[in-house]
Amino acid sequence: MNQELPHPGSHSPSAWLSTLERRAELRRAAGLRRTLVTRDADDQLCDLAGNDYLGLSRHPEVLAAAAAALRDYGLGANGSRLVRGSTAEHAALESELAEALHTPAALVYSSGYLANLAAMAALTSARTLLILDAHAHTSLIDAARLTRAETLLAPHSDPTALAELLEGHPGRRAVVVIESLYSVDGDCAPVAELHSICRRHGALLLVDEAHAVGVLGPGGGGVLAAAGLAGEPDIVVTATLSKALGGAGGVVAGSAQLIAHLVDTSRPFIFDTALAPPVVAGVRAALRLARGSEQLRAEVALRAELAVARLHAGGLGVAAAAGGVLSVLAPSAAAATEWATPCREHGVAVGCFRPPSTPDKQSRLRLTINAGVPREHFVRAIDVVVQTAPDAARQWGKAPA
Repeated sequence: MNQELPHPGSHSPSAWLSTLERRAELRRAAGLRRTLVTRDADDQLCDLAGNDYLGLSRHPEVLAAAAAALRDYGLGANGSRLVRGSTAEHAALESELAEALHTPAALVYSSGYLANLAAMAALTSARTLLILDAHAHTSLIDAARLTRAETLLAPHSDPTALAELLEGHPGRRAVVVIESLYSVDGDCAPVAELHSICRRHGALLLVDEAHAVGVLGPGGGGVLAAAGLAGEPDIVVTATLSKALGGAGGVVAGSAQLIAHLVDTSRPFIFDTALAPPVVAGVRAALRLARGSEQLRAEVALRAELAVARLHAGGLGVAAAAGGVLSVLAPSAAAATEWATPCREHGVAVGCFRPPSTPDKQSRLRLTINAGVPREHFVRAIDVVVQTAPDAARQWGKAPA
């Protein structure tokens, strides 16, 4: 599967293309080929695959704010943030994100992926010990690789194991990296216990709140806010602006000193074109709506409970959801793909998660909750998932833990 490409000049000009074709065939045989599915503007599928948890991406106030910024600033930012790309919209969003996340300061990036790369680079050196949760997002894993710091994987959400790893490296400057709400299985990290262990050992805690901001915590401030830990000086927060806020971009939030360091040194900030002003303005409007939308958050929680009950009744393996992500076990990568197809044919879009997207190499259908979808449509869509499930998936769901 990881066959290397031939060295240029050592084979015929088409040798590298043949190697790519062989690798594609191996992925096809393993059920790991990916297909781009084009979505039209008038797409009628019931969306259980996207991340628009609060249904804000098409909210009239969000669209109006984006349209106004499009008129005022044009389509793009016209440069990096340190050249011509910083607008009043960017500055306002950063101030509002810092307030929402209860941190002294925040810095916006053009994607959540880049925000994670930037945060990891800022917090580490070659002598730093990085400890990543075993279920950490690929962007965090890639960031760790780029730092070239010594990296250890900690068993998923296991405070005892984390303590043992830190105790085994006394005196080392350490950064512990977790997600607050995990993107594949939708489970919450035990942030209070993990932070207590980090503080006891003098380690920093980097928390990716991508799937929690807007959905969990008071005012949608995330899992850290719910745990009373938001703004702690030894915690750094990253998040995307593309999930519950319905837009694009990412953010690093923490101390004023950290943000100043990022502005001075962060390559994903300095050398990247700034996030487009219309997107920034739309995200600002979505953030305002999200902070005041306790009813929407309650609707997400209600639907999660309802969906888990119906999936369990259908004999499918699914864990209780802490937020807007539901993970339904599939017996293989091929079975997951085959299951997703009839769902689409019956008008339901689902996420099909296969290795390497899954941390434990086990395939799933990932279902997400969108509070903007009428509840009766959501219930029908869950029933479609149950009705189209292959027998092997039902047996898988009933298997002992």
